[in-house]
Amino acid sequence: MFVSVTAFTLSLLFLGVFLSGMVTQIDANWNFLDFAYHFTVFVFYFGAFLLEAAATSLHDLHCNTTMAVQPLLSNNQYNINVAATIFAFMTTACYGCSLGLALRRWRP
Repeated sequence: MFVSVTAFTLSLLFLGVFLSGMVTQIDANWNFLDFAYHFTVFVFYFGAFLLEAAATSLHDLHCNTTMAVQPLLSNNQYNINVAATIFAFMTTACYGCSLGLALRRWRP
């Protein structure tokens, strides 16, 4: 959740800077900043994807409670984790493509 909210907030910040016309007033290499942003978000989303996939793989792990052995994740939690893993993978793939395009814009 932290990764997606942070990426959304920074995307809105970038959009606001571009729409307000401050790009011409701020002396910066915007192609590099775009590349650095996409690289950072790609790394964070990839980490979130790996953690979510690892948590989902624990579905069949049984933990010993006081009386009976129960699965670590219920079926509902497992389904939610599968959906979150797929979303994280698709978002990582999209940011990876965007990272490639940003690299192509940055390097002549």
